[in-house]
Amino acid sequence: MPLRIDPIDTASTALIVVDMQNHFLAPDAPLESRAGREMIPTLCRGIALCRERGMPVVYTRQLHRQDGADRRLSMHFWGQDADSDGLIDGAPGAEIHQELAPEDGDLVVAKYRYSAFYGTDLERALRDMGIDTVVIGGVTTENCCHATARDAFFRDFRVGFLSDATATFDYPDTGHGAMSAAQVHQSSLVILAASTADVMSTDDLVARTAGVRAT
Repeated sequence: MPLRIDPIDTASTALIVVDMQNHFLAPDAPLESRAGREMIPTLCRGIALCRERGMPVVYTRQLHRQDGADRRLSMHFWGQDADSDGLIDGAPGAEIHQELAPEDGDLVVAKYRYSAFYGTDLERALRDMGIDTVVIGGVTTENCCHATARDAFFRDFRVGFLSDATATFDYPDTGHGAMSAAQVHQSSLVILAASTADVMSTDDLVARTAGVRAT
């Protein structure tokens, strides 16, 4: 039976905003997600709602070392990113997009792999805040959002996944056929809903937290 988180307890739920960085969202960026840019207003709505209702907002930033030592394997998969410094800390591409920049009090987590939990202190920070449920939005649906959702599930967090506030890009044919961003997004949602998360819309998030405020 699919997971359903209803109502959402605002006192024990955090929103994780995954990698909404210029490197993925700026026009003509190396790993540009046009769908990600288009869903910014929807994700901003979710962020504003969570802040209004006292829910912690956590941002993640995908980063690389200046010397590239941590990119040895990823170079095989993201060749178009090989000569870019966009995800090096301090570079413009590594910054959170200005339309949804963090505010004072938001937690910002630097990560070096797809999952926001791998090699970071995110789990400890969430436990310290009394969080047992996370809602995920951001880019990309099938990589960092999916990996973070799975890793949260492995650590016994209940997981909500925003269907209209996650997005990705088109995939070229690497020998197994090409997939459009819409196809990748939809297939990821189907898999997550069957195995890992409560896949919900931002409207669902609004409705399920209505009248419930953190104490």
